[in-house]
Amino acid sequence: MTGTETIDIFIQVFNFFILIFAIFVMLSYLILSIISGISLKSYLRHNRFVNYNALLSLENAPRVSLIAPAYNEGKTIEENVRSLLAINYNNFDVIVVNDGSKDNSIPVLIKAFNLVEKPLHYNERIPTKKVKTVYKSTNPSFSRLIVVDKENGGKADALNTGMNISQNPYLVCIDVDCIMDKDVLLKLAKPYLEESNKKTIATGGVIRIANSCIIKSGKLIKVKAPDNLLARSQVIEYLRAFILGRMAWNKLDGLLIISGAFGMFDREIAIQAGGYYTNTVGEDMELIVRMRRYMIDRKKDYHVQYIPDPLCWTEAPESYKILGKQRSRWMRGTMETLWTHRKMMFNPKYKILGMLSYPYWLFFEYYAPIIETIGIIITFILVIFGIISWKFFFLFILLVYLYAVMFSMMALYAEEATFKRYESLKDLRKLTFIALLEPIIFHPFTVFSALKGNWEKIIGKKSWGEMTRTGFDKRPG
Repeated sequence: MTGTETIDIFIQVFNFFILIFAIFVMLSYLILSIISGISLKSYLRHNRFVNYNALLSLENAPRVSLIAPAYNEGKTIEENVRSLLAINYNNFDVIVVNDGSKDNSIPVLIKAFNLVEKPLHYNERIPTKKVKTVYKSTNPSFSRLIVVDKENGGKADALNTGMNISQNPYLVCIDVDCIMDKDVLLKLAKPYLEESNKKTIATGGVIRIANSCIIKSGKLIKVKAPDNLLARSQVIEYLRAFILGRMAWNKLDGLLIISGAFGMFDREIAIQAGGYYTNTVGEDMELIVRMRRYMIDRKKDYHVQYIPDPLCWTEAPESYKILGKQRSRWMRGTMETLWTHRKMMFNPKYKILGMLSYPYWLFFEYYAPIIETIGIIITFILVIFGIISWKFFFLFILLVYLYAVMFSMMALYAEEATFKRYESLKDLRKLTFIALLEPIIFHPFTVFSALKGNWEKIIGKKSWGEMTRTGFDKRPG
């Protein structure tokens, strides 16, 4: 076989592989979108007119602890804690775990909420870093608030500390920089009250972007599309992920992640499964996978419920530097979770998780950025050497671009056909415009960040990286 024939065979095999992979990716997105649409329609039909306030009068309404780890959140921590305390629910407390912040987070909390040191029995069922001080408020208005000051151990360690402190059977683990809708706990608790032969072990909701929204006293006053283009791109990304993605996986009973920014768990199951794993930066995904494995290994019927209502609003990165840190960390977390639970791969014991969810995450979430990058590089080289025409190259790029825009538009349409949180035509024009730009100004950077995450994992980087907050926009609309 000549060198030329070898090259021709390589090119044919390469083109076939890239074509098949692209088709599978596009088909998977399309199928998930269809399933999500059907599931979302069913959810709205059964829940649109539910009177969630009726749950407030129920004596057996789940008792919940909101655990909010905080690290250098001084700019937004007061309004965020006020938002948590204002949630429309009866049986709950708020546990803010200050994870060795270097800023003024603790002084801000002490002043804003009249905090004093309070002796509290600490049952360390999960080993954590040393707890230095526990604070309670002298103001009856803030009687639900507990603030824990501990040595720095990372987010997972802070969440485990909150689990140990909590006396309630259910936990809501959130990011302290989130702004909650007032009915958030009512909607999260509902699946636990509907249990039959299956035990609900976790529920999660939709995360939305709060940049440029009007927020006063910890409450979301008005939803606005972000002015910053990078934050606005993330609005589209989040709509695709939560509306067209997780809704489908919930329907298939194959959900592998409940966002670390917002999820509710059965405390005892979470503790028995070992709590949050501190040797990963993807503790949210890893815990839900481990809890599901815990139930399956013990042959217990269980359920994980996803709620599509927009319940939690968070500040998105507005600079490429901060976004890059976040996305490289997400990739490292994905790699660590997939490796830790590699036993699930095509293992029929784990049913849909092993036969579909795990392979999907491995090939389309982990491998996809790598394959995409290699494909573009090799295709470009082939074009340079005249093996593939520029016309073919640009046609291929155009088709990929149009497909990406189509899914963004589908996600935006699904949002407007259901929850309609972006009410003004100006906001819709902004989001439509960014849907056209997102494949150019946002997606390539997230692919680069994913590759960087691979490299950081190879060289052994373990740190989170500091996520500097700019603070929520409170300007009048």
